[in-house]
Amino acid sequence: MRRSGPWTLAGAVLGLAVLLSGCGGGPSAEDLAAVDYAPQDPEQWTMSTPAEQGLEPDAVAELFWHAGRLESIYGLVVVKDGSLVAEDYFSLGSVDRTALLQSATKSITGALVGIAIDEGCVAGLDEPMMTYFPELAGQLDDPRKNGITIEQLLQFRAGYQWEESSDELLTALYQGFRPSSLIDVPLVRDPGTGWDYSNLSSHLLSVATSRACDTDLLDFAVEHLFGPLGIEPGDWTQDWDGYRYGMGELNLRARDMARFGQLYLDGGVADGERLIPEDWIDASWTPYTEGAWYSKVGDNFDRTAYGYQWWIIDAGPHTYFLAWGHGGQQIAVVPELDLVIAVTADPLKGDHGGGGWALEKANLNLVADFIAGLPAA
Repeated sequence: MRRSGPWTLAGAVLGLAVLLSGCGGGPSAEDLAAVDYAPQDPEQWTMSTPAEQGLEPDAVAELFWHAGRLESIYGLVVVKDGSLVAEDYFSLGSVDRTALLQSATKSITGALVGIAIDEGCVAGLDEPMMTYFPELAGQLDDPRKNGITIEQLLQFRAGYQWEESSDELLTALYQGFRPSSLIDVPLVRDPGTGWDYSNLSSHLLSVATSRACDTDLLDFAVEHLFGPLGIEPGDWTQDWDGYRYGMGELNLRARDMARFGQLYLDGGVADGERLIPEDWIDASWTPYTEGAWYSKVGDNFDRTAYGYQWWIIDAGPHTYFLAWGHGGQQIAVVPELDLVIAVTADPLKGDHGGGGWALEKANLNLVADFIAGLPAA
């Protein structure tokens, strides 16, 4: 679950060190020649090279050179034109190790909602949230909650506030939400009137989908998404009532994150089988809110718009779609370039101050700067 916080002195020093590592003292030609980013095992991927897929090899080498100098990054995978062209692992990372996605999980939760609507168990985008919480209907403290729809939860326009806005909500986030949280957490605006980052909204989507489809959400994901993609997920944390955290806490490998990104890039089809409706992907990548994020990330990390549990980012001449988790976990999809980049990193659990935010920004800017430097198609 993604966090940010005030820019402390320690964070500023760390951020300056990260900045200086990427300018002035950049890699030499010898440094770039020594970078080895070649994947060793195809494992269901077509393997290629950056040059064969139209990427400048030195640019890719520089991406990995900088990645190797970041403090918290675990893994970096680049897929171009459907081929695995580059990957490497750092610190605790490895090709077989799953990593905690944190809020990048939200994009997968969003996909599962779309699948559930296509399967007919979730009635649709306009369905009131309370349809799936009948036991709480008579306990609502705010009648506006009766009007919250599935779509508004997906868009973060339900009216629930960002948990970091109060110590009480942040404590609730760490202790774990449960269905009754939809009553306990107050609204800060009328549903549909504005955007607020809301972990609770994503978790309510998980609970509603699980109830609507009468299943554990991880089992549903394995049947309809992970299994057909050849993904073996790691653990996905459950709340006090046994529901999976729709807001985070899913563990996947970097390659599997890239496979999910490639599915979206391919319009929801994998190996000839349609897994996600194409119109769901289009809707997920529609910017319902512009300027959504709260603080500056980087010079090339621009236009933080929000769709259905996906971010829309501009970097240089390119627009990309981003599953973004705390610590800088990322699935970046650039349709114009037929490019997917996956990053795993230290999830920085419990760290939402300036130092952690500096590490997260460095990982986010690593990808944004690389994409910004690529020529337009």
